[in-house]
Amino acid sequence: MINTSVSLEMLNKMSENNMVGLLGIEFTELNSAYICAKMPVDNRTKQPMGLLHGGASVVLAESLGSIASYLSIDPEKQAAVGVEINANHLKSARDGYVYAKCTPLKVGRTMHIWDIKITNEAGDLVCVSRLTTAIIEKR
Repeated sequence: MINTSVSLEMLNKMSENNMVGLLGIEFTELNSAYICAKMPVDNRTKQPMGLLHGGASVVLAESLGSIASYLSIDPEKQAAVGVEINANHLKSARDGYVYAKCTPLKVGRTMHIWDIKITNEAGDLVCVSRLTTAIIEKR
């Protein structure tokens, strides 16, 4: 399902000069069934009240799902584009890291749906998200 020939080092290198890198997101685990990453809860990812910003959680979720889709297609012929994301914020986080795990709900020919769960350092569920990507042919 998920192509594991790409290394974590390569994924993290790809993220250096874009939003993923700016927020300090680091890919930590990759196998054919899921992909994981962590993100610091710091000045880059907190809202003014000192809590993890919900938008940062959504960036983490969409980044994982988008990479998972990219690793599940033929990137020479196809592209994965996000069409819908939702997130339920269940618990706050003030410091440390949050950890995300992205697993497939459906990996079809033209549509992928990913389930992303974000937890805090204690393992408590902070956010649940679902991302839908459309798989399109490159022109």
